[in-house]
Amino acid sequence: MISDIKKIPCTTELSMNAEYAFGYAVSLANRYRAGITLLHVLEDMSPYRDSLMMNILGEEKWKGLMETNKEKIIQDLKDGLGKFCDSVSAQLPACPFITDDIVVKIGNPVEAILEQAEEMDCDLVVMGTHGHGILGDAMIGSVSRRVLRRSKKPVLVVRLPQK
Repeated sequence: MISDIKKIPCTTELSMNAEYAFGYAVSLANRYRAGITLLHVLEDMSPYRDSLMMNILGEEKWKGLMETNKEKIIQDLKDGLGKFCDSVSAQLPACPFITDDIVVKIGNPVEAILEQAEEMDCDLVVMGTHGHGILGDAMIGSVSRRVLRRSKKPVLVVRLPQK
């Protein structure tokens, strides 16, 4: 049985590739009258860098600085993602869509994407990808590959077309 597509999280890192993938999410959302949740994940700082900053600034000052700036960074990213949605909407005027939510998470991208998909009980995850290095054309990105491997939900991986 083919299920309806009503909830689509679309991952983005605000790149051209993510914009291209978002176009697919918009097209599917329009066709199935689904809502889109735009998801951006900020990778957590490595323990080494975190430890280094604590040594330089002191643990209390560093944690205070991180907490103070975290909310501002998240709000700035949400504002930027809102503009990203507006930009895509302007390019696709015949294809209206509903953005249910804009979510910014901090942590491991794979874990955050899988967690968001489960939390919202989505029907399809849409994500852009790009390979890196010599085998870039033959491979998808490591985050996409790990999400594909571990997701309990269907995943649509979108690559930029060849030029």
